[in-house]
Amino acid sequence: MGGISSAASAAPTQDPATAVPAETATATATADAAATPAPTPAPAKEPTRAETVDRYAAVAPTDWGLEVAGVITELPDGERATALTFDACGGPGGNGYDADLIDFLRANAVPATLFLNARWIDANPDEFEQLAADPLFEIGNHGTVHRPLSVTGRSAYGIAGTGDVGEVYDEVAGNAGKLTGLLGHPPRFFRSGTAHYDDVATRVVADLGQRVAGFTVNGDGGATLSAAQVRQEVGSAGPGAIVIGHMNHPGGGTAPGVAAALPAMLAAGRRFVRLSDVL
Repeated sequence: MGGISSAASAAPTQDPATAVPAETATATATADAAATPAPTPAPAKEPTRAETVDRYAAVAPTDWGLEVAGVITELPDGERATALTFDACGGPGGNGYDADLIDFLRANAVPATLFLNARWIDANPDEFEQLAADPLFEIGNHGTVHRPLSVTGRSAYGIAGTGDVGEVYDEVAGNAGKLTGLLGHPPRFFRSGTAHYDDVATRVVADLGQRVAGFTVNGDGGATLSAAQVRQEVGSAGPGAIVIGHMNHPGGGTAPGVAAALPAMLAAGRRFVRLSDVL
């Protein structure tokens, strides 16, 4: 009793004119809490090479090709735009730069996603810097040495694929690290050399925080088609299609074929997007 009485006598009195009703104080505290931004969660840590090998070493693939689980081959349902994508493969015979193609896209304000191989970037540092700084374009990961992505060494078009899970990791993560350092952020999309995968390799790509970009329309047949053929293929791309072409073969049919196909598509109201604009 003595303690209670002492506490009561020591309690300060409050001027009724300045007293804050309990419900008001509670509402203020709630508003303050709502106004305080929640902390941004830390991004998920990407697995190491050893962790990836350990996870998938005993997993056997069940599918192989251009369209396997995890590969995006068209834009989301209902999307009326078309996505143009162009690869720069790098290496012997693959380090060219099709300035005519890029200049046409810029002159017509047509966006595109550019998949660049690490060897092409090393051979074209000035061009890379200009492309990366241009908001019309998005830079994607086209691998470290341009290999089909397989955990069992399968090949495509005579190009040997990655031989195991560790090599899949190296092909994806090597160039992703390079692009992250150059761009200041990691790439969002990956396309392998030849665009071939098995269904274990695509899971590795996903674990590394990237999405595998396939295609709906092969616009230039691996940079082998004539301008007239490219015009036909690109012009056939409907709403929702992803078109693949190449930007590393100047003098080929890609640039003139694209330049011939796009004006009619634009005049008809077709909208073009980067992959990240709709995915």
